[in-house]
Amino acid sequence: MPRIIGLTGNIACGKTAVGHMLLELGAERYIDADAVVHKLYQAGQPIALQVAETFGHAVITSEGSVDRKALGALVFQDSEAMRRLEAIVHPAVGVALASELAKVSPSGIAIIDAVKLLEGGSGKLCESKWLVICPEEQELARLMARNTLSEEEAWARIHAQAPVAPRLALVDEVIDNSGSLEETRRQVIAAFDRFCKQFPV
Repeated sequence: MPRIIGLTGNIACGKTAVGHMLLELGAERYIDADAVVHKLYQAGQPIALQVAETFGHAVITSEGSVDRKALGALVFQDSEAMRRLEAIVHPAVGVALASELAKVSPSGIAIIDAVKLLEGGSGKLCESKWLVICPEEQELARLMARNTLSEEEAWARIHAQAPVAPRLALVDEVIDNSGSLEETRRQVIAAFDRFCKQFPV
């Protein structure tokens, strides 16, 4: 079994950038749980069909895939709808993650990037859990630019997430991504060095 670092943090806080820095430092595989979900939402996939049955065809495109923007508009405004979606998606993500991890060499290091790492169960797979943080205003600007959301839609997604403070006690490393890329890189290098010393091959 490879050594696993779990990356978590709120949407648009810079987890992907940290994941790619870890690849540059020698991690073997970066697994983005959001990209895994994206595949599960494609037309004809069992999860896409379950989402259609649960939330109706308003969240399905004409091609049969899940319309992520329409689904997001629904679940980020309604915590019960979010719980129902997670009950559908989390088990399938767990299976897909196991398949991805099987591709990593036993002496390698894998990175799992997941917003719900601590809540969804994939955190149990990780030797070390890292939380990437930045101010909400930065999240807002990145989210609006990246996902072409209105300010209202972006705030709804940010406020639908778990607060950062309680998670600080549940992780091994905190990466503050509020400064320059170089400042973030220095933190990542130091944390990765600690990880490699604590979990040698």
